[in-house]
Amino acid sequence: MGTAVSVVVVVVVVLLAAALLAVKILKQYEQGVLFRFGKVIGVRQPGLRLIIPFVDVLHRVSLRIVTMPIQSQGIITRDNVSVDVSAVAYFKVVDAEKSVIAIENVYAAIDQIAQTTLRKVVGQHTLDETLSETDRINLDIREILDVSTVDWGVEVTLVELKDIQLPESMKRAMARQAEAEREKRAKIINAEGESLAAAALGDASDTMMAHPLALQLRNLQSLVEIGVDKNTTVVFPAPIMTTIAELGAFIAREQAAAGPVPAPAANGSKPRTVPA
Repeated sequence: MGTAVSVVVVVVVVLLAAALLAVKILKQYEQGVLFRFGKVIGVRQPGLRLIIPFVDVLHRVSLRIVTMPIQSQGIITRDNVSVDVSAVAYFKVVDAEKSVIAIENVYAAIDQIAQTTLRKVVGQHTLDETLSETDRINLDIREILDVSTVDWGVEVTLVELKDIQLPESMKRAMARQAEAEREKRAKIINAEGESLAAAALGDASDTMMAHPLALQLRNLQSLVEIGVDKNTTVVFPAPIMTTIAELGAFIAREQAAAGPVPAPAANGSKPRTVPA
C-alpha cells in the first residue's frame, strides 16, 4: 500500500512538472519562436501558450525599441583631424524568426556594425562638416545600418551623434578663429556706423549753412545739456569771428535805426547834428 502511494505521488509530481514546463506566457511586447526537434514550427503571439515539454523549445524575442550606446571611436576626419565620436542607436526587432535564425546574437552584431559604420561615415567628412552637418551624418549611418540589418529582421529607427571630443590644440585654434570672426564683424559694424554718422553730419551741416541761426540754437542746446551736470566752469568753443561779425552788423543796424548823432557845440553854441 505504501509503495502504491509513493508511485502515485511521483506520478503527480511528474505531471505537475510537465504541466509547468508546457505552459508558457508571452508578454505583450514579446513574440516566441517555437522549435520542435530543432526545426522552426512558427512564431507564437503574446498570451498563454502550450508546448510539448522536452520536445519544443520556445525562444522569447522582445519587440520593444532598444537603446544601444555606441562606444567612443577614435576617428581621423577627411582633413586629418583626430576626433573621438560617440553615438547612440535605437533599433527594434520586426521579424522575430529572422532575428533568431539569421544571426547568433543580434545585439552584439548591431553594436559592432554600428561602431564600424560610425568610423566609416565620419571619416568621409571634414571637421567642419562633422560639427555642423550632424543631421546628414546621422541619416547616412542609419541608411547603412538599415541595409545591413534588414536580413536580421531588425529595423534601425534612429541614430544620433552624442558627443564629439576635439584635441585641446584644435579647441584653442577654433577659439582663436571665432574671436577673429567676432572682431571682423565688430569692425564692419563700426565702419558702417561711421559711414552713416558721416552722412548724417553732412546733412546736418547743409541744413545749418542754409539756416545760420540753427548753429546758434544748437550751441544753446549744448549749453543746456552741459548745465545739467551743474559744473562750475564750462569751456565751450564758439565761432568767434562769426559772432563778432554778427555783433558789428547788429550795432550798425541799431545806429541806422536811431538816426543822426548830435555833435557837441563849441563855445556854448547850440549843438549841431552830424550824420552817423
